Amino acid sequence: MSARKITVVGAGHVGATAAQRIAEKELAREVVMIDIAEGIPQGKGLDQWESAPIEGFDSRVTGSQSYDAAADSEIFVVTAGIARKPGMSRDDLLKTNAGIVASVSKEIARVAPDSIIIMVSNPLDVMCYVAMQASGFPRERVMGMAGILDTARYRSFIALELDVSVEDIQALVLGGHGDTMVPLLSTTSVSGIPLTHFLDEDRIEALIERTRKGGAEIVAHLKTGSAYYAPSAGAVQMVEAIVKHKRRILPCAAYLEGEYGHEGLFLGVPCKLGEGGLLEIVELELSEAEASALASSAEAVRDTMAALE
Repeated sequence: MSARKITVVGAGHVGATAAQRIAEKELAREVVMIDIAEGIPQGKGLDQWESAPIEGFDSRVTGSQSYDAAADSEIFVVTAGIARKPGMSRDDLLKTNAGIVASVSKEIARVAPDSIIIMVSNPLDVMCYVAMQASGFPRERVMGMAGILDTARYRSFIALELDVSVEDIQALVLGGHGDTMVPLLSTTSVSGIPLTHFLDEDRIEALIERTRKGGAEIVAHLKTGSAYYAPSAGAVQMVEAIVKHKRRILPCAAYLEGEYGHEGLFLGVPCKLGEGGLLEIVELELSEAEASALASSAEAVRDTMAALE
């Protein structure tokens, strides 16, 4: 199963890597990259298409400055906006990226009114809200990639700590994409064995803290950019679940309408993804401490929304 056309908005590191992954997995017959930078999406698209005979995929990759090239795309992966620099928080990007995302979302609604938006731009939870408002799309068709990335970081750090395969780590990170994210210890295990069997409370807390600062750690190393391999992989996992109607349960930013006791905002929660986008939000029974942490995370997202307004 594959889509006819998928568009990636933004041909920077995250966008171009996402486009390449989508093409290599043949998730669409046509992959389009849109970017305002003259020649960049065309050049990268051509370069990616020239890798097709080597990698063995037939998804056509093209680039354009015009959203008309993205007409009737089934899914848009939005990576447009400025990236973080050392010392910047995700929220520092707020107003600049809000303007960009609003403009992008209106164009998406114009050329592909039945499409699905997967948001990657930061601050992610609020950019999802901006996209939903600007596009007029229902919540089933606007989601954010964040929990997958945060969970992947958490799993990768646990695997390093225990010297085991990442495939054996099961975990779930909920909440806003930032320092208030909520890794659920109650769902964290190694091949079904609770993490607490392997590590004491202090080591687990250190891994959770590293997860919360995972993006900043990479920014500090790179100095001139932010993460892109893992974020693009997270976005493409969502694309694949939707295109192939896999009904996967993945932690994504979704618009809450009373779930987990919150409404009127996007927050990372377990989502079942398939044809049409968001099929269901899975409500877990949280401990008192987890529910309190999720409420604090929701409040942080609301504060950022208020700063935008």
